[in-house]
Amino acid sequence: MRALVIGEALIDIVERGGEVTEHVGGSPLNVAVGLARLGRDVDFLTHIGTDDRGRRIARYVESSGVQLVPGSDTAASTATARAVLDAAGSATYTFDIDWALTGTPEVAPPLVVHTGSIAAVLEPGCLATEALVQTYHLSATFTFDPNIRPALIDDTDAARSRIDRLLERADVVKVSHEDLHWLDPSRTPEEIAESWLAVGPAIVVVTFGAEGSIAMCADGTVRVPAGNVQVVDTVGAGDAYMAGLIDALWSADLLGAQQRTRLTRIGVESLTAAVRAATLASALTVAKPGADLPDRVTRDRAAASDILG
Repeated sequence: MRALVIGEALIDIVERGGEVTEHVGGSPLNVAVGLARLGRDVDFLTHIGTDDRGRRIARYVESSGVQLVPGSDTAASTATARAVLDAAGSATYTFDIDWALTGTPEVAPPLVVHTGSIAAVLEPGCLATEALVQTYHLSATFTFDPNIRPALIDDTDAARSRIDRLLERADVVKVSHEDLHWLDPSRTPEEIAESWLAVGPAIVVVTFGAEGSIAMCADGTVRVPAGNVQVVDTVGAGDAYMAGLIDALWSADLLGAQQRTRLTRIGVESLTAAVRAATLASALTVAKPGADLPDRVTRDRAAASDILG
């Protein structure tokens, strides 16, 4: 079985202390690559050009084992995101992006569909993204990471409405506490996560950076600390977490529409194991520059250490 990841691919132009470098990026792209490096079969539907940057993205995803869906290279030019890193390695982004999708992807029926970030809110592509999620929901698990980019949002109410509609379809949601504060600064992350769990998802995870993460399911709430690593930068950290979480649920045979009831009944012990696997993937990513997500050998080797305490 395969995963289908829908979303933006772009070139990150990273500025750190006066030095400028370019890296392949995009939250959904990172999730697709992360899953492939963990040994999963992945189709990636995106919107890139046939320019030098677009060809670089295509080579990157394919070398990572990801299958680029036909028709993903019809953009006039490939999107960019300029990331300015502060002394702590945290990134502030500005974007030059056109997000559009057409038609139904020519792929085998997926076991899991993932989307989020720009793909979920930026017109016109967000409309096609939502339609595809609705189409695949009958047969596949849907995982969602809002990964909000405020610099690209002109209409906050419209963005919140689109996120709400995707939440109602989602089986698994991963969200940062910063995103929750942007969505609703009047409530705590825990309060928002509880309300989200009530509208449909089987699992809602909130990440708190160096403070670790919490995960909620019908059986209860678990808390897992962040890994004990020296942080180089946080680029790709949340995407590595998402890929690790999907992979762990896949290994537990909890993905696919036929397993939806089992997923909704996941216990705190199984959820803790999945969150620890996700945390480990994220910790290995922040310990290296850029979004260099771990492969399975690297992750399994690290799992034998005391990186998570």
